[in-house]
Amino acid sequence: MSEPHDIDGVLITWGDRLFYPGNRIVKGKPEPKLSALAARRRAAAIRERIEATVVRRAPQVMVKVTGGGRGMKAIAAHFRYISKNGRLEIEDERGQTTRGRDALRELADDWRYGGSLIEDTSDRREAFNIMLSMPRGTDPSSVHWAARQFAKAELADHKVVMVLHDHQANPHVHISVRAESKHGRRLNPRKTDLHRWRETFAAKLRERGIEAEATRQATRGTLRRYPALWQLKAGEDGRLLKAPATTRRGAGTKVSRDAARAAWRELAAALTATGREADHQLARSIEAFAAGMPQQPVPEPKHEPGRQPAPTHVHLTR
Repeated sequence: MSEPHDIDGVLITWGDRLFYPGNRIVKGKPEPKLSALAARRRAAAIRERIEATVVRRAPQVMVKVTGGGRGMKAIAAHFRYISKNGRLEIEDERGQTTRGRDALRELADDWRYGGSLIEDTSDRREAFNIMLSMPRGTDPSSVHWAARQFAKAELADHKVVMVLHDHQANPHVHISVRAESKHGRRLNPRKTDLHRWRETFAAKLRERGIEAEATRQATRGTLRRYPALWQLKAGEDGRLLKAPATTRRGAGTKVSRDAARAAWRELAAALTATGREADHQLARSIEAFAAGMPQQPVPEPKHEPGRQPAPTHVHLTR
């Protein structure tokens, strides 16, 4: 039978690989050893994430960069689009809300001249468009609140425009963020930033009492590939000549998936060995979850040569 501190070590070792893949040990720079109290707290946090993922199947948040404006003309057009031409309420980084076409013009002027001048067209991206979403049935006001807190935490010192869309199946918030900060630094989101953004959004939702997770696809055993924004728009316009791949493939995907499955196995075995009924139940939930993970990608649907596939209408990524 494993002692409590033994299972804490296993939870931290394998849980970090599943939920915190950025925590890598660099040779020559060992991570400081956690105190007993810190280890217990970290193990408890990882246990909670395991239960949320494999027992409660908590909803997964979505954070997606959907593009960005290369110039003020494109940025202003996006303001009109997300606000339904001024009919929906617009909120800025200060929490001030406005509505209407005049407000949109004033907002565009503020962005154009509030820092380095943004010309009508630009060779570089002057803004990023972000969408934060939760599944159908989530309280829209809580999604809005969490998105506001997300912007304060992750987009501080940048001009922000935020609009809630609660008239569609999935409540979501559109955020436009000026690429240049008030201090002249430019935003350049990378894959690691996007994962952190998902974690932040999920944490803010939990603060509001909404169960939400930001688990990686590999950890969940999901292989879905979501189409890019241009593919969605091309499909809607009937200009998509080839259906986008819907399944993640390649050696990297297989390595990540196999590593996640191995980590789940180690966790289930360690929990089973404790001899405690609660741990046994969690181990069985893990085994059932891991057994449902796909073993290999499903073949892509084939289309007849010369025929244009139907437009693709899917939600963006989680």
